[in-house]
Amino acid sequence: MFFGNYVIQKFFEFGSYEQKGILCNRLRGHVLPLSLQMYGCRVIQKAIEGVDREQHEWIAKELEGNIMKCVKDQNGNHVIQKCIEKMPADIIQFIIDSFQGEQVYQLATHSYGCRVVQRILEYAEDSQRDPVMDELMRCCHNLVQDKYGNYVIQHVLEHGKRKDKSLIISRMRGQIVQLSQHKFASNVIEKCVQYGTPQERLAILEEISASKNDSALVIMMKDQFANYVIQKIIDVVDDQQRELLVVRIRPHLPALKKCTYSKHIISHVEKLMSIQNR
Repeated sequence: MFFGNYVIQKFFEFGSYEQKGILCNRLRGHVLPLSLQMYGCRVIQKAIEGVDREQHEWIAKELEGNIMKCVKDQNGNHVIQKCIEKMPADIIQFIIDSFQGEQVYQLATHSYGCRVVQRILEYAEDSQRDPVMDELMRCCHNLVQDKYGNYVIQHVLEHGKRKDKSLIISRMRGQIVQLSQHKFASNVIEKCVQYGTPQERLAILEEISASKNDSALVIMMKDQFANYVIQKIIDVVDDQQRELLVVRIRPHLPALKKCTYSKHIISHVEKLMSIQNR
């Protein structure tokens, strides 16, 4: 029912313990089909948010054995995400058990599965999260170039542990220029720059600047994707590194003005030059 589901959601949000218990009894035996339905999945999510451990246990039991079906479903994936967010760690172990070995890569590169992987990284306990993280690192290079997998790696760079961020950045080293020119991987390289340590940023900058006649730097500034990486570097490096970068870019400004994708870099650099000349 298009509107009726909102009423049930409000009962799970504001109802008494007894009212929630009555509704839960009516849901028994129907959790899986409702989880796969457009409006029903919203009710199941509210139920997961509003009930206690006892109800969590039987809701999980009804989903058990159908995790992959739910994860890959446009409605069901939201229910699995909510389970990971709200249920105790021991109850969601049946979900974690589905994310093993090659399944991690397959789900991280799935339009809905990638969201569930991110929730595991965000909410699961270390003992549940670490095996998933190990598998992501094993296929990191492929994930950063994937339409959906790149979001999983970006999530780690934004919200992950320092050691995981550094491990990803180390995996990108030696390929910064090439990956920066990739439609999806370029987003990851931007996050490496943004969330890396000062030393890691310096290493990335040195890799870009190592080529003869600044050829790599020029290629990136003219590229439709890599130019955003250069913009991010200009934004986040320290003042001394920024000044050195401006010096490297300045001789190439006339050529860059003929390129469509360099406009923002030119504007940024010219502003910095005007400040330096005051």
